[in-house]
Amino acid sequence: MLPEVISVQEPDEPTTSERIPLSSGRYVTFGPFRIDQQRQEVTRNGARLKLQGKVYQVLITLLEKPGEVVTREELRTRLWPADTHVNYDANVNTTVNKLRQALGDSTDKPLYVETIPRKGYSLLVQPEVSDRPLRSHFIETESSAGSAQKSSRNPGRLSFSKTDLWLVLGVIALILAGMLLGAGITRLWISRAAPMAPYPLTMIFSRPAAASFF
Repeated sequence: MLPEVISVQEPDEPTTSERIPLSSGRYVTFGPFRIDQQRQEVTRNGARLKLQGKVYQVLITLLEKPGEVVTREELRTRLWPADTHVNYDANVNTTVNKLRQALGDSTDKPLYVETIPRKGYSLLVQPEVSDRPLRSHFIETESSAGSAQKSSRNPGRLSFSKTDLWLVLGVIALILAGMLLGAGITRLWISRAAPMAPYPLTMIFSRPAAASFF
């Protein structure tokens, strides 16, 4: 009697993050960044970033495989033709570092591009692809936080419009003009009402004394 053979199926390998083809839309958004693939422009909070051609290609290559490892060999094939004779390792490092500088990222605490030792690089965020430009959630959060911070700094501060400001300035000007006019009228009245000063006594007594000598 042959022993019973039981087939054991290996568990499925863990799937990587869901990959969204960049060709499904014109705009790619992640964090505060937005990419216009048609114009090959990258903006951060509306401000355009100046990316060189190879730096832009590295970014697109990482966006095509978010959460997955993009090997250095893939980047080399993407950036340089087969008959190009350059120091690939040094040039790949330089290009990725330029991308990190443009994104404001770092190697110690990466937010977007992570280095996988002896393998390559991986994109840490999940991009959104659409045919219309999406407003970044980062911008909305930042603007709401800024407005909340301003309101917390000045909880009792009143806001005035330009009309209210001009009205206040006009009232102050009228008050000052009235004070100056009142002071001038008072001074004029005092000068007219004051009696004339008598002649000095020295003049009265000097005349008879001068006449006695003749």
